[in-house]
Amino acid sequence: MKILKRIGLILLWLAGAVFVFAAANKNDPYLISLRGSGNIVLATASIVVALILIRRGYWRRGVAGRALILLWCLPSLSMLGAHASFEWRKQRVLQADAAQTRSLGRHFIVGYSSFAEVAVLAEKGLIAGVYITRHNIVGSTAPRLKEEIAALQEKRRAASLPPLIVAADQEGGIVSHLAPPLTKLPALSTLAELTPEVRAEKAQAFGRTHGQELAALGVTVNFAPVLDLRPEVKRNRFDFNTLIGRRAISDDPAIVADIAQAYVSGLEASGVGATVKHFPGLGRVRTDTHHFSADLDTPFEELEASDWSPFRKVLAGSKAQLMIGHVALTSVDPDRPASHSKRVVDGIIRKKWNHQGVVITDDLVMGAIYQRNVCTAVVEALNAGVDLLLVAFDGTQFYRIFTCAMVASAEGRLDAAMLRDSETRLKAAFPVD
Repeated sequence: MKILKRIGLILLWLAGAVFVFAAANKNDPYLISLRGSGNIVLATASIVVALILIRRGYWRRGVAGRALILLWCLPSLSMLGAHASFEWRKQRVLQADAAQTRSLGRHFIVGYSSFAEVAVLAEKGLIAGVYITRHNIVGSTAPRLKEEIAALQEKRRAASLPPLIVAADQEGGIVSHLAPPLTKLPALSTLAELTPEVRAEKAQAFGRTHGQELAALGVTVNFAPVLDLRPEVKRNRFDFNTLIGRRAISDDPAIVADIAQAYVSGLEASGVGATVKHFPGLGRVRTDTHHFSADLDTPFEELEASDWSPFRKVLAGSKAQLMIGHVALTSVDPDRPASHSKRVVDGIIRKKWNHQGVVITDDLVMGAIYQRNVCTAVVEALNAGVDLLLVAFDGTQFYRIFTCAMVASAEGRLDAAMLRDSETRLKAAFPVD
């Protein structure tokens, strides 16, 4: 009996520590499911446990008993502290100088759950665009989402700001975040075995379908197609989100380029911009960058001859923007992911390839970036020549990430020449008229 009581007491201490950790880190992207009602449940449960311990006389059991009660009081206090920290950062962003925020805001695309909150960001010029995904359509309808997007654009017009970039992630196959209500098309990889003429025709039709349906909602940019080569090895059991093996078109660079070019053509003909991804390529990477750091160790020359061939061909023949992933290209810059490497962005994409189109990061709310130093990534990305920074999975992280840019700007750590060049590219890609 005494052993069981001791085990129960140990579990109570451990559970209390877990509650404190969760409460103190309530703003972390990994704990997004605890927000809202989850916060209320966590705080209520901790208070109830503390009251039960008091009623059972733990306060009179000496230092250990009192410490246990105080431990179970901490989650509510930690939660209040975390919330206060978030609100302070949020208000700092919302009340910042308008000229500075509009200058920096043109570089951010943000996902959102609250229309009222993102509307404020839109009309203050704190963002350049919004990212629409599954949670924006669940429990709603396509007409209602269309009205919401139109309302955001009206707020931009009223504030004399350029139209918002409205982005979605509609690749086909397993990444079809707006289907339903939009048409659920198969992955482009299903076309790889067809004859060149047939696959080009069907890929273009896929692009037209996606483009027409997205344009009807008010979406202006699609984060597709995937140009990563299909990996040879079996899926990594720890790859929970990237799943390139199921998203890649083919392991043949020529087939990838042909299908992607046709798809982009159909998309652009419908008035929706394309985004080729995820340079420098995830096909050879065994780590899921949604959660972990990743390296691409393949020699530069081999990548140029194979993996990068589809990127160069599609970019040369279209207006597509380039999404750059959070994998470190070790032969060029082993110290940081490509998404904020000047050697990769400015050295390879801008100077070696002479590509002057828009470059956008993959979601900054991914473990490969967020669990490292996200402020460093933001500053280095802008200084490297990246044009748009994506904050997609957890849009509330925007305040933290934007604060990084604000502080760097105030301290003179942002490259003014790089920002001017980026502004020129953005104006060319997203004209006001």
